[in-house]
Amino acid sequence: MKQKLTPTHTFQFIDEILAQQSVNLLSLNPQKTLITSFAELGNLSAGQNTDIQIIITLQETLESIVFTQLQNFPENIFWDFDFLVSSMIKQALIAEEGAVPFLKSFGKKMVYLTEMFGNKTEMRFRYVHDFMYGFEWARWVQKEPQKRAHIEPFSLLFLDYLLIKGKELLQRINHGQITSYKLCDTGYRNPFTFSREPEDEYRLLTYLAEEQLIPVAVWDWNASPVWNKPFQEMRQQLALKLNIQPQRH
Repeated sequence: MKQKLTPTHTFQFIDEILAQQSVNLLSLNPQKTLITSFAELGNLSAGQNTDIQIIITLQETLESIVFTQLQNFPENIFWDFDFLVSSMIKQALIAEEGAVPFLKSFGKKMVYLTEMFGNKTEMRFRYVHDFMYGFEWARWVQKEPQKRAHIEPFSLLFLDYLLIKGKELLQRINHGQITSYKLCDTGYRNPFTFSREPEDEYRLLTYLAEEQLIPVAVWDWNASPVWNKPFQEMRQQLALKLNIQPQRH
């Protein structure tokens, strides 16, 4: 049955999952309010590749990623996926192991990563924004730009780095060795000094987007990721400028 469905129909199932969960599908795109639908992303994907098995695997992989984000980051605010889907296809089509095995491997890593950093472990981060919009990737590249500047934000190499970092963080949390990732009074961890309550997070990120200070414009299918700006410092400065209050612990 599934083989006969058009890409739009299979991808539309993800839109239906999000609708059932009553998610407010906000985009960080300064030009619009809501995200590109997954049905539309399905059409764009089919324009890049017509192999039905690749399209179906892509849809199934995305479905598992979106579902896992819903389960582990229920308070997430911004839900852009355009560049992630575009990157998945691009990487899949040049993968040595073949597109379908690549997509399955990518999906497993993304699901594991989402579960590791979400609200069901001791990590307890509130949003996927720092990962999805490239802040973590930009920080990572800045540490060794000559080696890392050419590595994509959603490459398996970077996902593997985050998985290792996550395991180390969990270990340190369990051993009481964490100082910069303390739990806030909301029950979430916040590595920043300023509040990341939903209204503050929304204000700060939309302002950054308007100023073109988001490392990865995930709302753009053809985004060009940027790593070489002091994103962390600018975020701190903007939080002060917008009078966002210090985080309470």
